[in-house]
Amino acid sequence: MKTKLAPLALIILFIVFFIIFFKGLKTSNIYVPDFFLEKEIPLFTAESFKTKKMINSDTIFKDNKYYLLNIWASWCVPCREEHKFLMDLEKEKNLELIGLNYKDNTTNAENFLNELNNPFTNIFLDKNGLIAIEWGAYGVPESFLIYNKKIIKKIVGPLNNNSIIEIRKLIK
Repeated sequence: MKTKLAPLALIILFIVFFIIFFKGLKTSNIYVPDFFLEKEIPLFTAESFKTKKMINSDTIFKDNKYYLLNIWASWCVPCREEHKFLMDLEKEKNLELIGLNYKDNTTNAENFLNELNNPFTNIFLDKNGLIAIEWGAYGVPESFLIYNKKIIKKIVGPLNNNSIIEIRKLIK
């Protein structure tokens, strides 16, 4: 009797493990932190990419104006893919593009912008990644649409046609 129960127990155990692993494969393991819109933008002081002087972000972001803060790096392949969308957004009259260069070599970043053109009116350096963390970013590229010093839209990952359409709707 015991010899007949052992194979049956093994089969049942195998089925239970199979179901558990199968459900685990179907579950997404991508973590997206909770993010509340209309959150005040974090203030920071960082080195300017162009002038190499320390600039306070409070002097850049003004009320009643739209900004898109884009966190990017020259080593980031998706940043290269999204760059054409940033160049397209640069043409918007009521939107100012601000770059946050994330953990990058300055020479490589300059070469990146020389090759693909610079859509940003200001670029800040985030050499250790702390500014991006304060903004709630957990990778590059990420973009934040800002109005009245509040974040009204967060875009995780590279910009695409859909995100450009959505940004244009929001800034009209």
